[in-house]
Amino acid sequence: MNTKKRAIWVFGDYRNYFQNRVTLQLLAKANDLAPKISAEVCAVLFGQGLDQYVAEYIAHGAQKVYVVEHRSLKNYSVEKYAVLLERLANDYQPETILVGATSFGKEFAPRVAKRLGTGLTADCIGLKITEDGLLLQIAPSFGGNLLAEIITPNHRPQMATVRPGTFQEIPHNNELRGEVVRLPIQKDLPEDRVRLIANERQAQRDQRIEDAPVVVCGGRGMGSKKKFKKLFDLADLMGGEVGGTRPVVYAGWLDTDALVGQAGKHIKPKILLSFGISGAIQHTAATTEADFIIAVNKNPNATMMKMADVAVVADASQFCTALIKGLKARIQA
Repeated sequence: MNTKKRAIWVFGDYRNYFQNRVTLQLLAKANDLAPKISAEVCAVLFGQGLDQYVAEYIAHGAQKVYVVEHRSLKNYSVEKYAVLLERLANDYQPETILVGATSFGKEFAPRVAKRLGTGLTADCIGLKITEDGLLLQIAPSFGGNLLAEIITPNHRPQMATVRPGTFQEIPHNNELRGEVVRLPIQKDLPEDRVRLIANERQAQRDQRIEDAPVVVCGGRGMGSKKKFKKLFDLADLMGGEVGGTRPVVYAGWLDTDALVGQAGKHIKPKILLSFGISGAIQHTAATTEADFIIAVNKNPNATMMKMADVAVVADASQFCTALIKGLKARIQA
């Protein structure tokens, strides 16, 4: 069962739909890529009670949605889902399959690629179409020191997992229309080797750094772990989140999940405050979408200072202390 028209498939990860928008982000990017190879954008959904997600994915750019719905698929299953996607890909032969680099996607996508005998580029931060019509997959390598550009010239589908927050979703549009292809459950799917007894979503106190309107980033120029903690006070006052560079994370001043850079989070805040950061490419590549950048550094020639809309030549720790004091005085006035 081969379709003549090329297709870019996006695997639908809807488990935490309202907070985790990676599927919508991938649909947006697929819509950007598809016209360049005359392809249609398709979402693939497995589970139970999927109608609301089918409608959402169509409203965000899916021209076709493949749906396999059954009570045995209600909970995410690596074994079942991998076999299902492999079989569908063999039947319909998509040009490309994109999966979010979530915890599930990182476990699921490599298994599908292995079963299909194709390549997979993990944790991509960029996707393009080459002049030859191939998917150019851009991903950090060597600990984030380099960006690798990878293609899959000889095997199909081309597969990539993409870091959440890399692309911007397109607005919800109820006027969009798409075809829904409902497929029957296959009876010979593998049994789960792990049985889910119960699950409970862990509450998150703060917003994700990728979604924060204000991000306060610090580097080694803050001087010490004790001084670095001032950034959290500043972020609280401004309703923002704290991020940092790789040396700060390696030094134990900040948790790994707050790393801003090619090997960490890509951010696009309305305001980015940068304290004591020189501006290595590994960090700056993940901050280029910030609307307004304020940088504080002793070195006026630092790359981060040149990128900034406002550059302050000063000791980062001392300036942070003064800024906190000024904001508190303004709040109390």
